[in-house]
Amino acid sequence: MPHHTPLIGTIVAGLVVAFIMGAIAHRLKLSPLVGYLVAGIMVGPFTPGFVADAGLANELAEIGVILLMFGVGLHFSLKDLLSVKAIAVPGALVQIAVATLLGMGLAHFMGWSLMGGLVFGLALSVASTVVLLRALQGADLVETRRGRIAIGWLIVEDLVMVLALVLLPALASVMNGAEGAGAAALIGPLLGTLLKVVGFVAVMLIVGRRVIPWALHWVVHTGSRELFRLAVLAIALGVAFGAALAFDVSFALGAFFAGMILGETPLSRRATEETLPLRDAFAVLFFVSVGMLFNPSIVVEQPLPLLATILIIVIGKSIAAWGIVRAFGHPNVTALTIAASLAQIGEFSFILASLGTGLGVLPEDARGLILAGAMASIFLNPILFSIIVRDRKDEDESANAPPPSPRIGHTILVGYGRVGKLIAARLAARGVPFVVVEGDAEKAEEAAQAGLSVVKGNALEDRHLVAAGIGEARHLLIAVPEGFEGGAIHDHARHLNDRVQVIARAHSDAEVAHLEGLGVPHVVMGERELAARMLTLCGVG
Repeated sequence: MPHHTPLIGTIVAGLVVAFIMGAIAHRLKLSPLVGYLVAGIMVGPFTPGFVADAGLANELAEIGVILLMFGVGLHFSLKDLLSVKAIAVPGALVQIAVATLLGMGLAHFMGWSLMGGLVFGLALSVASTVVLLRALQGADLVETRRGRIAIGWLIVEDLVMVLALVLLPALASVMNGAEGAGAAALIGPLLGTLLKVVGFVAVMLIVGRRVIPWALHWVVHTGSRELFRLAVLAIALGVAFGAALAFDVSFALGAFFAGMILGETPLSRRATEETLPLRDAFAVLFFVSVGMLFNPSIVVEQPLPLLATILIIVIGKSIAAWGIVRAFGHPNVTALTIAASLAQIGEFSFILASLGTGLGVLPEDARGLILAGAMASIFLNPILFSIIVRDRKDEDESANAPPPSPRIGHTILVGYGRVGKLIAARLAARGVPFVVVEGDAEKAEEAAQAGLSVVKGNALEDRHLVAAGIGEARHLLIAVPEGFEGGAIHDHARHLNDRVQVIARAHSDAEVAHLEGLGVPHVVMGERELAARMLTLCGVG
């Protein structure tokens, strides 16, 4: 039996080194994405030591893109998509045009052909799906108005790039003066692509809306969690692959529509939970695959062209997006969020660079600049996003905010799941003032609709605990199901208020031991309480 295969080696090296470098980045107060990118450089072909298979890494990264867009679709609806079309469609088109012209200007300065400049500019104009969504998720903005605008903008960019990939070979023939090439050579592929996209959307809305929910409901009634998890993955990956195969649309777009249709069913939350672990793991491999493409020598060989490329991506695109959003009358914070979200490039840029090189219209130097620009922009994006977006409130977030709860001697409840809802109901019935901290958008909205005071965000972040009034709280009830996460929340809370009384939930003896080792004074293990109650009822307890 072989002890090494390229696939296993790539997955193991990517995840292990990414974990080590991500942990180091976290320790240094940097975004873990920085660590993942460095991990990619370490296992890439331009550094000594083990070299992972770049081709396999890119394919694994595509799975991450599919699952990520599927997850976004679960929280999106056709109504949400149509509600932002007035800004997303013209905004994306104008921003692509501006970035493309800037790229063509740099290409002209470097003596490249007009066609090469067009491909180069297009590659700099389209944002990375993974990076944009990670930034929005990290700032809890996916469900907000500005988050929906950014995602709608991204969908339009994806559609434009699908058209570009189909039209570029025909356009290259026209520009090169190939025999038989002319306007008809462009009109045919353009109409064909538009028909395929319309056909895909029609199939998903007419057939998919009936088949996908029916199939998943059938699986639910089998009672098998394993089969349900497999069904969700099969729908996400199957629809994405089928869409690319039959309709020539991107994997990301196919997965998004599959998620959007499934999101209209009551099973959307459970589907989200089932895909989360795989989604995170493969998203990490995406950043590792980007790091593997980076050749550090380009920094020395072409410093000025590289700097100009980065400025177009990070500054040029951002200014264009900011100006467009402001021109449509949206607030400054929304414009800044969109600008920061789009200040990077990724997977479509690599595809365009490869296609342009293969057609002979894009110089190898241009491909190197695109890859290096992507690496630099992804590295800078979390920093830029945190500076612009963090701790800013959106206009639609503050408008519907619940009235503030008492902030002296109150209780903080972390988690509004099955257990959290029961606790909240008892606290409300007894008139105990409390604040709910919940990171899941749907659960937070449910708590808000119930009239509770809610802080939407991850309790592992100090700012959300501070917003809930941890400094003056008397009790902290940690109702999240993961005991180890509860321990980390306890540490953050005691750092902010060492007098708060913490009660945490655990699922196993190991979690109980972990929490008690951290000094959590009261740990409730569900299985023990169930056993004790059952024994009491039968007269044995």
